[in-house]
Amino acid sequence: MTEIHGFADEGFGPVADAFKDNFDRGTETGAAVAVYDHGNLVVDLHAGVADATTGRAWTADTVAVGFSVTKGLMALAGYLAQQRGLLSFDDPVVSVWPRYGRHGKEHTTIRDVFAHRAGVLALDTDLTFEDIVGWEPVVRAIENQRPQFEPGSEFGYHALTFGWLTGEILRRATGLRPRELITEYLTRPLDAQAWIGIPRDVESRVARIHPAPDVTGPAVDALVAKVMSMPAFVRSVTLGGVFPPRFLDGGDHDFNSPGLHAAEVPAANGIMSHAALARIYAAAVSAVDGRPRLLSAESIDDALTPRSAGAGWPGVLTTPGIRYSTGFVIDGQPRLLSAHSFGHDGANGGLAYADAQAEIGFAYLNNQLANPIDARADRLTTALRAALNLDTPQRLAR
Repeated sequence: MTEIHGFADEGFGPVADAFKDNFDRGTETGAAVAVYDHGNLVVDLHAGVADATTGRAWTADTVAVGFSVTKGLMALAGYLAQQRGLLSFDDPVVSVWPRYGRHGKEHTTIRDVFAHRAGVLALDTDLTFEDIVGWEPVVRAIENQRPQFEPGSEFGYHALTFGWLTGEILRRATGLRPRELITEYLTRPLDAQAWIGIPRDVESRVARIHPAPDVTGPAVDALVAKVMSMPAFVRSVTLGGVFPPRFLDGGDHDFNSPGLHAAEVPAANGIMSHAALARIYAAAVSAVDGRPRLLSAESIDDALTPRSAGAGWPGVLTTPGIRYSTGFVIDGQPRLLSAHSFGHDGANGGLAYADAQAEIGFAYLNNQLANPIDARADRLTTALRAALNLDTPQRLAR
């Protein structure tokens, strides 16, 4: 029986029950969940082991790789840059990045990039890990890339290029690389522990990622076969072979390696605490510790506006029911708290979001990769929805 640590305030017991249930089902190695309600931390739970190979416990100080949860931090930074008048999502990318406008990309808008409509989801250039660390070689490869589909005409998930596309746009608009940007715009003002490229002294606190449990059956076999028949998709999730297709291979550059943890891969390698992530999303839609909320009413409305949905470009795998706004996943698949929620999920089944109407910040992180039928985050969100009883008008009017 796994011991659960932390607290859940009165009324939020269903979230604690669902968190424990995930462990009782045997679907967790180590995990943590946090919820902010109207700016107050009301759930802060952790359990299990941060490293099953050594038995190191998951503690209140453990931080975890967020995978694509990181994309939500870049989207928040994008909205804050727009609010400061440094860019406009509806301007062309070339307004801040002139060399981007090559090979049919000249009319791509900044919103196209954030909404996975840029058509530059895989790169033909073969890159090295040293190129990744250097940043500029990836930027040059993007500039020289011909899009896989006409920008703005449809969408396809930009698994890794999203980070350099949004990161270079924001670097040119703000003067800050992603590592600096997240610190300046989000973590320092909120006293929140989250990084894109961790300092050396944080490495010992990072949870070790473990493979997803084996799941077999015709549906899973068909999914694997479909993925392997999509060369653009394979290149998109590996950046042309720099990273392992399944994230872990025991090598020097997989998602457990200190070298990758210290690099800037702003679509995938954000490392953070669950409480910090929930605090950041809470601050997006409500006052936290007396600070005014980060996002304006106009930004929140825009963040909830669907921009990409449906089958998507057939060259990459698209999750049925998924909907993107400008940089965020919105309610659909995965299921979020309500139609007023925006956030992002990750390859470990992690999930973080804000709900603008209920003024909730939610974050769930773990160290076990998701399998095709993963439901851990969904159980937690379902429990939170039950705890909040969102249909009660008095609750929403607080």
